[in-house]
Amino acid sequence: MAGDQAAGLRAWAASLDRPAAEAGSDPASEPAPSVTSGTEASRREAAGVETSPTTLVVVGLPSTAPEQAERVTALLDHWAERGRRWVGDPRRWKVVPVAISSPHLAVLAQEQPRWALWVGADGEAFRRALGVLGRLAEGGGPRRLIAVHPPGMPRRGLLDNLRQAAGHYFGIDLLVLA
Repeated sequence: MAGDQAAGLRAWAASLDRPAAEAGSDPASEPAPSVTSGTEASRREAAGVETSPTTLVVVGLPSTAPEQAERVTALLDHWAERGRRWVGDPRRWKVVPVAISSPHLAVLAQEQPRWALWVGADGEAFRRALGVLGRLAEGGGPRRLIAVHPPGMPRRGLLDNLRQAAGHYFGIDLLVLA
């Protein structure tokens, strides 16, 4: 199942259409959920075809409260406004916060193809995120996640270090979109 997830994310990354202003970032570093484009989704809705939400399971949030999911939804809105076409319609995403202590991580990792790691912007963010990645690795969690974080965090520093540590220490592919 993990191979299918990786293949899907690679295909998504290959199909990204990014604005020229972002030419300095690595296009292969962005995961691609199989979401329909806004135009295709509009055509389907106009034709009466229901489009289902795309689930994004998020670990590392301070809690599993609904307002935490709203933080990630706001980030999807931010990315969509900046031309990240893979986001599609941010309202089509169902953000599901999951506690890292959940006994269901391994099962969810097999059932859900899209995962994200919340990375805060405070001084303890690296330590917390690295701890979450370690627990995912120990608990049979997903091996590929997208880093979600407050807008404006630079790739250099915390996010790059976290991406490198995830791969080196845990064999986890952390995709950074900063």
